[in-house]
Amino acid sequence: MANSARNQNNSTAWTATQAYVLAAICLVVGIAMGYFFRGSASPAAPAAPTQAAAQAPSGMPGSMSPGQLQPIPEQQSEEQVAAAAKPLLDDLATDPKNPDKNSHVGDFYFDSHVYPKAITYYEQSLKLKPENPNVLTDLGTAYFYLGDSKTAVAKFGEALKHNPTHANALFNLGIVKWQGLKDPKGAIEAWERLLKTNPNYEQKDHVRELMERAKAHGSMS
Repeated sequence: MANSARNQNNSTAWTATQAYVLAAICLVVGIAMGYFFRGSASPAAPAAPTQAAAQAPSGMPGSMSPGQLQPIPEQQSEEQVAAAAKPLLDDLATDPKNPDKNSHVGDFYFDSHVYPKAITYYEQSLKLKPENPNVLTDLGTAYFYLGDSKTAVAKFGEALKHNPTHANALFNLGIVKWQGLKDPKGAIEAWERLLKTNPNYEQKDHVRELMERAKAHGSMS
């Protein structure tokens, strides 16, 4: 009876531990899911804002602070998006074969949560300049937000084909493999590659923390 009671207590303790670890994972995952590195950003230590502090996009390309993990802004109305997009679209109309102008329009729609249009302009940019790992990284992230993790991973793979050490593509690849494909092992591999190929990566402590959470997640599967 004593052994039975002890086994029961151990079982209860393990369940509580699992619940604690899972809660911690969910907290970090929630933070990670809300933030991605943009393709062209130079990583720098971010200060994760609270939901109230997250600012809506200004509607102008380059409005994001370079190198910071970008929060998902609040949704704007269709009217607001259309009004803010008009100057960019008018400018693009003067030079429709300009890959950078196409990607800037894609950035605007990405920041406005209009991911299908963001994808349209990113893909148009890539038709004109197909080997741009920054745009491929942003394109993959847009696909992820639409729920297409497999295509997202494929786009990150294309980015890494053109630039095997592209830090932001590797970071985002890890997030999508973990959260989109439920592949913590694959996520860890992506982040290990990130740290190996970018030894001075300024977000390495954050990446190591995510790796530990992914390992804990994998051990509970």
